[in-house]
Amino acid sequence: MIRGLDRLVGVVQRNCDIADARHAGDLTLCTYLLEMREFYRWERGIAFTEELPRAEVGEWLVRREALWKSLEGRSFEPVPVEASRFDPFAADEINVALVPRGLIYSAGYGRRGRAQFHLGELVRKEHRGTLRVLIGGREHARDLGSSPAALRGATAYVRQESFRRWLWEKFETWSARRPEGALSATLAAYGFDGEPLAGLERMVDAETETLILHELGEFEASRELGANWEEMVAKLGTPRVEAVLRALRDNLADCLVTLPALLDRDAAPSVHFWFATFDGLRSEIFPRLGGAYRPWCGGEPGPLRDALAAGCEHWERVCRGLLAIDRDRPGAEQAIAELAASPAIRL
Repeated sequence: MIRGLDRLVGVVQRNCDIADARHAGDLTLCTYLLEMREFYRWERGIAFTEELPRAEVGEWLVRREALWKSLEGRSFEPVPVEASRFDPFAADEINVALVPRGLIYSAGYGRRGRAQFHLGELVRKEHRGTLRVLIGGREHARDLGSSPAALRGATAYVRQESFRRWLWEKFETWSARRPEGALSATLAAYGFDGEPLAGLERMVDAETETLILHELGEFEASRELGANWEEMVAKLGTPRVEAVLRALRDNLADCLVTLPALLDRDAAPSVHFWFATFDGLRSEIFPRLGGAYRPWCGGEPGPLRDALAAGCEHWERVCRGLLAIDRDRPGAEQAIAELAASPAIRL
């Protein structure tokens, strides 16, 4: 493996804890409690089907919040890899040393400027054109808001353990009422009705590809929009505007790559899965796509393909229009915020 693994894990986890100390308060109470529950499950290695000891979780929560308080104001620490020390955000350099040893490290900034770090075991690496894809399995260090996939420059990181936990939460929520819809169709396709844990593994294996396709779509959208897009997202202040801007690029990415690829492959379970995750602002601003799902379920793919073609043109035009406002108008933040909130961006 690598010399000094325990020290490496300790530093990365401490940086994760520092990030949590800075940003855990940004979460809603419901989201915070859910994420803390799953973080406890991960840290203690507790199986999905095992009931959590409430008293112990409560005591652990108090200790965790005390730890965060002790880390307030701390800077992120350099990452030690054997005899070298790296800037904690130098993921590409760190992975030069770690990937040949079967490890994967990721670092970057997520929503609302939240720093995110992770260290895990490498499952495999591959290339999709000029995009490098690193797929991780068991995680040695992580923070609260663990995203199953992320694009950092020309590298896509897919975290199968975080993905597995996220999917199980979706299944547990669905199980309370078992509503019909895209998620129900997805779970049926992977055999959750018989053996949920076996179905979960089948789903993780298959839908890792859907995550990769989305990151490839984000990569293609980023190349079309240029570096100024990320700069614009980073500097605009309100969470609502940032969320809309991210939803715009997500929709462009999925119209460019994800859904066309799944349709071309006739990957029906993955199309159901994609629509099961099509929610929030992404669906709010793209009702035409949601409306095309039912005809596709009935064997009519035409409306869905038409919506994707229209989406490619529409979302690129909207994104480029926002970039033009940012480029040409001094103090453009208010104009961008107004347009991002306008019904004019909907399709």
